[in-house]
Amino acid sequence: MTHSPLSLRASAEGEAARLPALLARAEHLAGAVLPGAHGRRRAGTGDDFWQYRPAQIGDSRRMVDHRRSARGDQEFVREREWQIAQSVMLWVDQGASMRFASDKALPDKADRARLLGLALAILLLRGGERVGLTGTALPPRRGNPQVLRLAELLCQDDGQDYAPPEHRGMIPHARAVFISDFMGDLDPVQTALTKAADRGVRGVLYHLLDPAEEAFPFAGRTIFESVGGSLRHETLKANDLRDRYLDRLAARKDALQQLCARTGWRYGLHHTNATAQSALLWLYGALDARQGSAA
Repeated sequence: MTHSPLSLRASAEGEAARLPALLARAEHLAGAVLPGAHGRRRAGTGDDFWQYRPAQIGDSRRMVDHRRSARGDQEFVREREWQIAQSVMLWVDQGASMRFASDKALPDKADRARLLGLALAILLLRGGERVGLTGTALPPRRGNPQVLRLAELLCQDDGQDYAPPEHRGMIPHARAVFISDFMGDLDPVQTALTKAADRGVRGVLYHLLDPAEEAFPFAGRTIFESVGGSLRHETLKANDLRDRYLDRLAARKDALQQLCARTGWRYGLHHTNATAQSALLWLYGALDARQGSAA
């Protein structure tokens, strides 16, 4: 598809206008969740004390804390706070299906996904971690300039109705977060998570839906059309489709959860009528969780 210089300029100005608002909202959301400096508690190398744990086979004698061990018959090791910067890779679905909202009072799925992705990145960067996007466009880096780069790329729409997850550029043993409605073909999702797992990448698959997509509140004559316009279906009795739709949605959720269980990822579900703050809190905590799911 070709564009005239005027249409290109208008499109570019529209994209640029979204950046300050998205940045401001993401900064505000991140500040509301965890204001100020913070660290992510994991065992590793660092100067700050974290916890004592029982000594295990393989621990050197130098690791044993003799003062703590003297209180009983068991030897204890003094662990330090995790301070090694880790890489976190984000994939935020920018396909046309994400630009849907069932009510003017609700954000569309793309807006909520971008807000959560950028706010999560801000929290992680404040914690000293490296954050980037899957693929080759933006490798993980630290620092405030990375926030602006992320915002610029997250504001770009994809013309496809259902965008497949980008799995290139996965750094071995990194963490990853995929945010999408997962309404498209599941094969690319399975490929992405399988390849990630093969490289030791673990993360969070965050399923984001509009409440109407969950409840299917349609009846009578209804025209269903994809946001991108590639799919269209008209029915005189939409209510007759409800049970079949809900069964297929339940099957999709189950398939995603099973995929996460097989690859060591964590599954989460969020509706756009819930608060962004609760979603961000869950996402931030889920990055440290080893297994399980949440709604």
